[in-house]
Amino acid sequence: MLSDKNSMNLTVLRHQSVAINRRWLVVLGTVILGVMGVMAWRGIQAPEEEPVAVLPEITTVTALGRLEPEGEIIQLTAPTSAQESRIQALLVAEGDVVEQGQVIAILDNHDRMEAAFQKAEQQVQIARAQLAQVKAGAQTGEIQAQEAEIARLEANQAGNVSAQRATVARLDAEVQNAQLEAQRYETLYQQGAVSASQRDSKQLTYTTAQRQLQEAQAALSRIESTGQEQITQARATLDRIAEVRPVDVDAAEAEVQSAIASVAEAQANLDQSYVRSPANGQVLEIHTLAGETIGNDGIATLGQTQQMLVVADVYQDDITKVKIGQPVAIITPVMDEVLQGTVQRIGLQVKAQDVINEDPAANIDAKVVEVHIQMDEDDSETVAALTNLQVTTTIQME
Repeated sequence: MLSDKNSMNLTVLRHQSVAINRRWLVVLGTVILGVMGVMAWRGIQAPEEEPVAVLPEITTVTALGRLEPEGEIIQLTAPTSAQESRIQALLVAEGDVVEQGQVIAILDNHDRMEAAFQKAEQQVQIARAQLAQVKAGAQTGEIQAQEAEIARLEANQAGNVSAQRATVARLDAEVQNAQLEAQRYETLYQQGAVSASQRDSKQLTYTTAQRQLQEAQAALSRIESTGQEQITQARATLDRIAEVRPVDVDAAEAEVQSAIASVAEAQANLDQSYVRSPANGQVLEIHTLAGETIGNDGIATLGQTQQMLVVADVYQDDITKVKIGQPVAIITPVMDEVLQGTVQRIGLQVKAQDVINEDPAANIDAKVVEVHIQMDEDDSETVAALTNLQVTTTIQME
């Protein structure tokens, strides 16, 4: 009986052991499956590595620029000695093609300078005539001729002085009348009877009359002094013609040379009353019209528009990529076609940007180097009338 009972207990223990082992196997399998599931889920959720972007190679340099005539722009003005002059006649208009040396304008001092030149030439003739007389010596009738010359000069002087004094008297009367009229209108203006412009007009008339009177008085002084000078010289000649001396001949020759020098000076002054073009080109803009005083901008702006170029402002960081001879595409806001050019010259200085981008986010303090781009001949003719037009340039790097 004891043996059977032990055998039964052993059988029960075996069944329990098998059951426990099965439960552990189930648990172990479940754990393994769970771990594998988690690993599989993590594998699905793992982010894929993004491919590295490959940047394209930069093969161009872009810059803003402006159109300019080749040879720079010329601001044409009057000679320094004539800065306060007015334009008497303007002989060109905007767009005219001019040649080197061509007269562009005539200043208001031209008539005065021309009269001085003619007078200087007359003095040469007089000096040469006197020299000839000195060399020939006194002959019958020479003294009488010289006396007649003196009489002629005196009569001419008297006539000129008389006429000029009459002019001065007339202008003086006009000044008096203009003064009274100006005073009357000032009184009427204070009373509110006339406008300020009417009063100013009368005051201007008075001022103009005063200036004209002053000029006439100055002219009278010149006529008196010049005529008296000529008379004095003629009388001195009369005293000398009776005797021919080497010293007299030398003096007469010196007078001739002095008169010739005066002609050269008068010619130089007369030349300065003409404003000439310093080079071949085209009139781009007129700054001063006939009758106006020459201002700081001068008379006109000239440019050699036969060949146009582009001055591009290349950022200093890009300038090492630019080489002479590189092709350039040029885009303008007024044309559909793309213009062509070639890098001609690279500047040697870094400066502030001249051409400003209209983009408000653009760097207006950028430092740039000017690059000169020569345009193709056909394209240059197309934009000949568009000086200072802003363009966009694309320089092809080699």
